Amino acid sequence: MTTRTSVQEVLDPTRRREDAVAGYDVLGRAPQRELQALVDIAAQVCAVPRAAINIITSTQQQQIATTGFAPSICAREDSMCAAVLDHTDRVVVPDASLDARFHGNPFVTGVLGTVRFYASAPLTTPDGVIIGRLCVFDSAPRELVEAQEDALVAIAERVVDVLELRLRTRELEDSLAALTQARDELHRSNEALSVFAGQVSHDLRTPLTAIMASTEMLGQRPAVAGDEWSERLVATAHRSATRMAGMIEQILSHAKVGAELHRTDTDLRVVLASVLEDLAPTLEARSASVVAGELPTLPADEQQLYSVLLNLVSNAVKYARPGVAPVIEVSAERRGERWRCAVQDNGIGISAADRDRVFGLFSRVETSVEGSGIGLATARRIVEAHGGAIGVSSAEGPGTIVWFELPAETSALRG
Repeated sequence: MTTRTSVQEVLDPTRRREDAVAGYDVLGRAPQRELQALVDIAAQVCAVPRAAINIITSTQQQQIATTGFAPSICAREDSMCAAVLDHTDRVVVPDASLDARFHGNPFVTGVLGTVRFYASAPLTTPDGVIIGRLCVFDSAPRELVEAQEDALVAIAERVVDVLELRLRTRELEDSLAALTQARDELHRSNEALSVFAGQVSHDLRTPLTAIMASTEMLGQRPAVAGDEWSERLVATAHRSATRMAGMIEQILSHAKVGAELHRTDTDLRVVLASVLEDLAPTLEARSASVVAGELPTLPADEQQLYSVLLNLVSNAVKYARPGVAPVIEVSAERRGERWRCAVQDNGIGISAADRDRVFGLFSRVETSVEGSGIGLATARRIVEAHGGAIGVSSAEGPGTIVWFELPAETSALRG
């Protein structure tokens, strides 16, 4: 057990170093301008002719930027930096030929070089992994003052900063590429959904139309019209077929919204006026009143915003309290780069637990009122396709506030 633990302690740092080096992806590449500038500064600050940024792998030392000579690769066992790789601070050796760690090294003995002065600082990642060293050296013995040593350490830290910046930039680019691909896939899925919904609705419309026509004709037959039970049964079948046809149309509309926006300067006052005109019979029948405040002009798809306001206002009327005339307020306010539009009513309200669920497709919180559960899901899809958000908040007293936010861009408030 003791031996296994010691082996693990040796292997883990090596594996972590290999992973870190692989993540930075600098081996085998031409020296980067930022790294070249840093190694040049290191040589100048320490007043030596040669400097290098050495990355140490399990088998090699690879130089990713150098001053005074061309970058090269050598075996790890020949590397001077590998000999002091685990030192967490600076290493300064005035004469390597007199140092027990280096006097037999081929870069000191003349086999690969005649290094005498050697100094280095660790390249330590934010996770504490030393992946190599920034070193400066000379063929003549010398020393560094404390300020030069401190500068060498600081430059080594900047080397890691550059590597980290390149890594994070690459990760960000990969994330953006993935998001772009996901967006394109979503666009293709939306198009496929629209085609599918269109085909399904077409395939279902034909038999439903036949059923509706047949039940209508059947209801006019004397044998049916003269029998209360048969007449009620045929009427129920006709109403069910009619509702099914309406649901098919709603599903098709839901599949299509947001697939292609036609943004224009859309005056919400004009859109609301169209909604109120179309809902006039319903508003009159329920003795509902609608009060509108100042509404903005937005860069949006006018027809689709009509659907949003139509759903919200009609819901405010539909879910009124028994015996209480609906009172609906439509308002808007600027919030930074967005407009928040709100439809407030004095109806039965929505509990806090159900406020997110009401926007789900086919989700119905209040089943005592007839509906399909598609309206608010469609409104959310339209708003989100515009880059906005939609939600529910509490009103003072009874009722509900349903709001949606849309980008303002060049919108102008009109009184």
